[in-house]
Amino acid sequence: MLKKIKKILSHIALWSILFVFIVVILFIAAFFYYSRYLPDPNAWQDRKVIQSTKIYDRENKTLLYEIHGEEKRTVIAHNDIPQIVKNATIVAEDTKFYNHSGINFRGILRAILADIRGKQLLEGGSSITQQLIKNAYLSPERTFSRKIKELILAITLEKKYSKDEILNFYLNQIPYGSNSYGIEAAAQTYFNKSAKELSITEAVYLAALPKAPSYYSPYGNHGNELKTRANYILSRLYDLKYITKKDYDKVKETTANFVDQKSSIIAPHFIMFVREHLNEKYGEDFVEKSGLKVTTTIDLNLQKIAEDVVKEGVDRNKIYNAKNAALTAIDPETGQILAMVGSKDYFGKSEPDGCESGQNCEFDPNVNVTISLRQPGSAFKPFVYATAITNGYTPQTVIWDIPTEFNPLCSWNGIAESGIDQETCYKPKNYDGRFRGPVTLKQALANSLNVPSVKVLYLAGINNAINMAENMGITTLKDRSRYGLSLVLGAAEVKLLDMVSAFGVFSQDGIKRKPVGILKIEDGSGRILEEYKEQNQRVMEEQTAREINDILSDNNARSPMFGLYSPLYLGEIPAAAKTGTTQDPSDETKARDAWIIGYTPSLVAGVWVGNNNNTPIEKGGAGVAAAGPIWHNFMIAALKDKPSKTFNKPNPIISEKPILNGQYQISVKLKINKNNGLLATEKTPPELVDEKSFTEIHEILWWLDKNNPQGPTLEDLESDSQFKNWELSLQNWLLNNYGSNYYNKLPKDYDR
Repeated sequence: MLKKIKKILSHIALWSILFVFIVVILFIAAFFYYSRYLPDPNAWQDRKVIQSTKIYDRENKTLLYEIHGEEKRTVIAHNDIPQIVKNATIVAEDTKFYNHSGINFRGILRAILADIRGKQLLEGGSSITQQLIKNAYLSPERTFSRKIKELILAITLEKKYSKDEILNFYLNQIPYGSNSYGIEAAAQTYFNKSAKELSITEAVYLAALPKAPSYYSPYGNHGNELKTRANYILSRLYDLKYITKKDYDKVKETTANFVDQKSSIIAPHFIMFVREHLNEKYGEDFVEKSGLKVTTTIDLNLQKIAEDVVKEGVDRNKIYNAKNAALTAIDPETGQILAMVGSKDYFGKSEPDGCESGQNCEFDPNVNVTISLRQPGSAFKPFVYATAITNGYTPQTVIWDIPTEFNPLCSWNGIAESGIDQETCYKPKNYDGRFRGPVTLKQALANSLNVPSVKVLYLAGINNAINMAENMGITTLKDRSRYGLSLVLGAAEVKLLDMVSAFGVFSQDGIKRKPVGILKIEDGSGRILEEYKEQNQRVMEEQTAREINDILSDNNARSPMFGLYSPLYLGEIPAAAKTGTTQDPSDETKARDAWIIGYTPSLVAGVWVGNNNNTPIEKGGAGVAAAGPIWHNFMIAALKDKPSKTFNKPNPIISEKPILNGQYQISVKLKINKNNGLLATEKTPPELVDEKSFTEIHEILWWLDKNNPQGPTLEDLESDSQFKNWELSLQNWLLNNYGSNYYNKLPKDYDR
């Protein structure tokens, strides 16, 4: 019996040896078979690693956003990964990592037994090296052939690289969820900090994620399971003497504070503005995968101030039915964008409920109004006045602020000629409905008077004014056939960013600097692809810019319209500002857009208030009331504790033409026919001639068109389409307000 047992055992041993031999032969055969088609792990460091583009603030300290495709990754050096992160990863995935040659046979056996028993496996079955190979080279499919490939490559990789190098490869490769690949991307995504700044608590929670990133996601429904796994890892760290009892007790009572997903993007409208530039210049695929490092111009302190004042302003503007606002600020000395807030809340909910984004929403959170097309209202006026001053007019030139019809096909009192649509007549009013008679250009601009401004545009020339605006940085006035005299009142559509940049030309005495949002772009290897270089261009005469600054910064000059203590006034801080309000075309008692653009020599900021879909706001919410406080609060906070810079004063402008220096009436002695009160002629009998002194007053076109001492001829009148209505409006206004004391020398054929 004993012999029979020994014989059976010897047969079993023989077959076992034979089985092992066959397995070894098959494994060797499989090794050589599959190894022919596998990538070379020796070339690991030469492989192309997908990395996300990282966008930073101007100080290059705060990560604002990562642009990535399916993989958000930043590769960091082994020394930049804290030891606690390495230890937590090892106890979570492969406690024998430093003791095996690439394959954790004990872990594999434990995983098999766990599957058989249906128990949860807290520590990984595959080695860290195997997981690295699976993530970097192989598909996630569960097949025998893939497992063989994994084992072959793991062994080969272990022969080429040290354990520390492999662990570094692993920590830069594996997925942590939320599109984050590698420990640096995970630290930024979940805790908004660099990996080297991670605490013990944060390290164990991150180490818990790779096993099942979606299941354990802190933003999902399995927060308790994530905490259980994190506590297991913490216990293992203590059991294996990686941490002290004191650290264990302290961390066990804490929970990781994961950042709100919203905070994964800072200054979102600005980020999307920068991203669009990157995609246009380098291509979207390149931007998502090439690991660019982008240093932007954004000032996070000013950005925070801007976001706060916009939100506060929108809450305050509910009384005007204005649901949204936007603000952008630029350093006019460099052109660098310092703050950009495209709406009251990028992450907010569209209003009203059920509206369609881009179509009918009063509040559209993701739309960046700073680069959207809106009508600027009177904020456009400074370009026109600058054009007039460039063309020889002076701040003292007098323009008549009286009811005036500007369509030559309509009579001076606004009645259309036969066959002409009455709707085409154009007789604008001032914002307050009042008319002030003779005003200087300075008074007209400072108080934002409409009628004089339309006249100034006519005198300056529409094309000339458009040229000026475009030279200063307005980019949207392409189809000039669309624009008439209403251009000066904001009938064109412009971008807030363009307006702010263009007003910066005034602040810099006529020097233009294009708005920029990027200081430097580096590729993954640190090579500089793009870097900010200041570019200056003179687009306006120095004295012209200084005259505009002098007008817009004169608080006393604008006080008749806005008051001495309006939001335009910054106290001891010298600042220039211009408001704008666009009227709702269907209702004169309503408005659509409220603007203010204001500046100092070192900072220019613009604010828009309104509704995305052009729903009317109350007219009481004009630029100064709705947008003014937002601008005021931003400028006060932004310039706090900073030295004030003053505007350079302009030199006096003296024209050879008295009318351009402010003279608008002349005392003359005229010979009058006593019988009819008209001018005496050569045929009038001497006894009927009476010499009297009169004050002669005319519209500015009279003096500019005058070719002889006797006044303009009929040919002069016919050559200027505006002359007749302007002059008749003035004469009737004088007659109605002052009676016949104001006798005006008119051509004999002129119909009074």
